[in-house]
Amino acid sequence: MDVLITILTILLAIISVVLIVLVMLQEGNEKGLSGSIAGGMSETSFAVKNSGRTKEGQLKKYTRIALAAFMVLALAIGVLQKYV
Repeated sequence: MDVLITILTILLAIISVVLIVLVMLQEGNEKGLSGSIAGGMSETSFAVKNSGRTKEGQLKKYTRIALAAFMVLALAIGVLQKYV
């Protein structure tokens, strides 16, 4: 059982580094003064509807996947350590 916890801990460390890199690669959502003036007008544009196909959209998708894997591994390690 200790070997399984060690393997999961190593995977958690690797996913943590991947998650940090993915978050650092993303651009900020700050729109500044132009975003506050335009309001919600830009949210209905064609570019926003297809944002999942862009590099930024793919980075967000991979970040969500890495986050889910991080949470599952952290919970699994916690449960396994409780019963060891």
